[in-house]
Amino acid sequence: MNAASTAPGTRRRYLWRALGLLLAVVAAAYALPRLLFGPVVPVVPVVQRDFVQSVVASGRVQTPHRIDIGAQITGTVIAVPVAEGQTVRAGQVLVELDATELRAALQQALTAVAQAQAKLRQLHEVQAPVAEQSVRQAQTTLEHARAQQRRNEELFGKGFIGQATLDESRKNVDLADAQLRAAQRQLESARAGGSDVALAETALAQARANADAARARLSYATIAAPVAGTLIGRNGERGDVVQPGKVLMTLSPSGDTQLVVQIDEKNLALLASGQHAVASADAYPRRQFEATLAYINPGVNAQTGAVEVKLDVPDPPPELKQDMTVSVDIEVARRGNAVLVPSDAVRQPESASPWVLRVAEGRAQREPVRIGLRSGGWSEVLAGLAPGDLVVPAGVPDVVDGMRVRARVDATSPE
Repeated sequence: MNAASTAPGTRRRYLWRALGLLLAVVAAAYALPRLLFGPVVPVVPVVQRDFVQSVVASGRVQTPHRIDIGAQITGTVIAVPVAEGQTVRAGQVLVELDATELRAALQQALTAVAQAQAKLRQLHEVQAPVAEQSVRQAQTTLEHARAQQRRNEELFGKGFIGQATLDESRKNVDLADAQLRAAQRQLESARAGGSDVALAETALAQARANADAARARLSYATIAAPVAGTLIGRNGERGDVVQPGKVLMTLSPSGDTQLVVQIDEKNLALLASGQHAVASADAYPRRQFEATLAYINPGVNAQTGAVEVKLDVPDPPPELKQDMTVSVDIEVARRGNAVLVPSDAVRQPESASPWVLRVAEGRAQREPVRIGLRSGGWSEVLAGLAPGDLVVPAGVPDVVDGMRVRARVDATSPE
């Protein structure tokens, strides 16, 4: 009874001991490589290839300038023969205002011009000849008075007439002389350069100026496109009463398209006019187009720490519209056969002594490096590494200098 009951218990104890021994062997088999060779850590290889450093930014599309078009007079809109988004040519009518009163004012001014012209013709054709005739008559009268005076002086000397008669003849001479001088002044006034002609010419010039002003005001009733372009705004409709200063249309002139982007000031030293760029509109991200850096603002925005730059687009795609958001990659440097390491494998990259953990002969080793270009998640290594070296990304925990590790290659490649 006791022997029979003891045998099953003994077998169970042996079974548990055997199972524990097996587990200990499995655990030792698992832990022994880690103890002898270290943990498995992901590593990335150092590669060599052509490398382009670029500055990435976003901005907007704009033409060199916009034109706000408004009325120069107060008036009522009677027609708007264009639509927003329409392409217009230079001189095409955009808005028409009621011009009834303006046309009447112009007609009145033209009538005043005609009257002033008639007055000037009257001076030349009537008053000047009449003045010439008056001068001739006055000269004849003066000659007759002088002849009469000479006869009276002879008669007075002979005693045939008295002093009163002689004095009367002298007065007649003086009167005729005065009348001649007056006629001569009237003739001078009626001739070219005279005062009457000058007044008539001044009146004609003023009438013509008034007519020009009336004609100009009438032209303001028709608002036309100053240059060819695309209408990107329309703020007036038929029946609206508009006043000077109100923007009725906004025109984006045809011409060179530019991209205006904001670049972080830390990249300012990398930028130079003429640099090549590749851009795409956020609405069409797969349709890339070429651009060239054309302008770098000399100032830095104190609030944002950004520098405004402009890029010319020599051949803009048809879908590119004013104010579209765009993404731009500006190529600032290029290296052939550059030695590259993922930027996230470089420790203390902004310090004077950056370094990496390089895996060699089964150990992680701290390796100082000298960094060159950086872009797109990759850094150029000028010294400290060679193509094919394996480095530990900075995000891998618990790996220190001198530690035994087993490398597992997590291969990636530069973009």
